[in-house]
This record gives sequence, structure tokens and C-alpha cells, in this order.
Amino acid sequence: MAFLLVHRFPMFGLAAAVDPMRTANHTLGRQFYRWVTISFDGEPVLASNGMNLNVDYSLKDAPRADITFICAGTLVDFPEKPAVLAALHRWGRMGRALGALTLGSHVLAEAGQLDGHRCTIHWENRPAFRERFPDIECTNNVYEIDRQRYTSAGGTTSIDLFLEIIRRDIGETIANEVAGQFQHERVRSAGDRQRMGPGRDLASKPLALRKVVELMGENLEEPVSVVDLARAAGLSVRQLERLFSAHVEMTPGRYYITLRLERARALLRQTPMSILAIALATGFGSQSYFAHSYRTHFGCLPSEERRPIQQAASTTPGARSLGG
Repeated sequence: MAFLLVHRFPMFGLAAAVDPMRTANHTLGRQFYRWVTISFDGEPVLASNGMNLNVDYSLKDAPRADITFICAGTLVDFPEKPAVLAALHRWGRMGRALGALTLGSHVLAEAGQLDGHRCTIHWENRPAFRERFPDIECTNNVYEIDRQRYTSAGGTTSIDLFLEIIRRDIGETIANEVAGQFQHERVRSAGDRQRMGPGRDLASKPLALRKVVELMGENLEEPVSVVDLARAAGLSVRQLERLFSAHVEMTPGRYYITLRLERARALLRQTPMSILAIALATGFGSQSYFAHSYRTHFGCLPSEERRPIQQAASTTPGARSLGG
């Protein structure tokens, strides 16, 4: 396995990918897996936690690997990006298997290596990804394996992705033993959904509630009426309102507009889209109504949300920051 590291890559995501392989080797009593690290020029790479990591190879002398993963974290624009995209494109054209950890999916997509493939990315960055690459199927699952493309959503999902790789390579018994070594109580499958951040863990909530929230999330640009939401769940409007009141302590309408505003904030922070375009993409009929709703919910105007990010980005030439 090869890991191509770019500026501000996620150290945790890398460790969560490498250590399952190390543990699999230990469990087998032999070196089944080997891994190398790559940077643009072979020089150490700064991780998102501020630590520098030495690497084994530069792009020009990197060996062929069974799977090469691009590891990207807080930045998807970096000075050496053209060379990185060219390398990924070249390797893909040669038929090599490619993968992405955390925001690596964004870079892999820019290199044209996710066209026609299913992928995933961290939930916080999925709205921006879908706006930038509308023709690529980007799921909310913890990881995706689609033919020769391997993507994970970051954090502990790297463990799940590599446990699945180990299961396919060596068998379920070894994969379960590796999971046990990490106290990884439940091995998640590709079909498991990402946890959606504060207040969004609905796994223990009633199925009807989860179904309605998922329908809301799929229809942010053109919101569905409460009547149609209730009908989709097989409930009356009154029953739906009681369900939301009991489990999330707000009305369906308030919950829906909260989802739309959170999507808008993600787009403000992660894309260069105009404020009007973001308003329309999140179901607001006018920029003034969007601004009023945004300020009521977040305590600042959309333009004020974007200003500190633009100022921060200007301190790093050629770099654009995303969440994660």
C-alpha cells in the first residue's frame, strides 16, 4: 500500500489505515502487508496536527503499489497540486487501484479518477463535494469500495475500510481479531451511515423519524412540504409533529430549516459559490430571506460567516481550507 501525503494531511486517518495492516501482520506472524509513504518531492510533510512526517519516496520515484491512497485533510488546494493531480491521472490511466482518506476524495475527483464510481467523503464536506462534482455519486456511508476505487469518510472509518480490505485479502477471522485488538466493538460495513455530528445521531430514534430526516436531507434545494413528509412516513401531520417534539424537541419545519441552514454554512465555508447561489441551493427563494434566516439561526450574516475564512485563506497563498 502507498500513501501519498499532501500538506495538512490527517495524521489520525493515516494511522487508522496503517495500524490495522500492522496488526494483521502480527496476527499472521508474517509480513503480509507492506506500506510506503510518498510526498511531492520526498521531503517531510506537515500534518494537520502540526507534526512533520518523514516519507519514503517522492512522486517521481514512487514504486507501484496494489492500492495508492491520497491523504488530504484541511486543505484541498496546495502548491504542488498540479503535479499530484497529474500523477493520480497517470496512475489511473495505467489501470492502478486508487483510494482516498478523508478529503482525499475531493483531490481524487479533481484528477478525474472518480468519474463513474461511487465514493464517500466526510459528512461536513459532502455538500461542497456534491456542488463541485454533481455527476459523481457521493454517499453518506462510512466507506465505499467500487471496483478499483477505495474511499473513506475519515477518522475511524479508515479502520473500517482497512478491516474490509483485510477481510477480503485474508479472511473474516483475521479481520475480527484485528478489530478486537483495537477494541473496535462493531465492524461497520460499507452500508453503515456516517454519524452526522452534534445532534445528528439518530440511530436509536424511530424508523419513521429517520426516514423523514433522510428525505429532508435529500431535498434541501426544493423542500418537501410537511404534508408530503408525513405521507412518506405513513403518518398524519399531527403524528409527525408529536414524533419530532418527543425525539428532537422541535417541529418538523424548524428541523428542516436547520438542516438547510447548516448546509448553507458548509457551502459558505467550503466553496466559492455566491451567496445568492447558496441561498437557491438550500431552498431559499431570495437572498434577503436567506440572510434574515441565517442571522436568526447563527447570529451573523452569511457575508460575515465567509469573511474570516477568506482572511485566513489569504495568509496561505494557493491554499483553500475545508472542514475536517
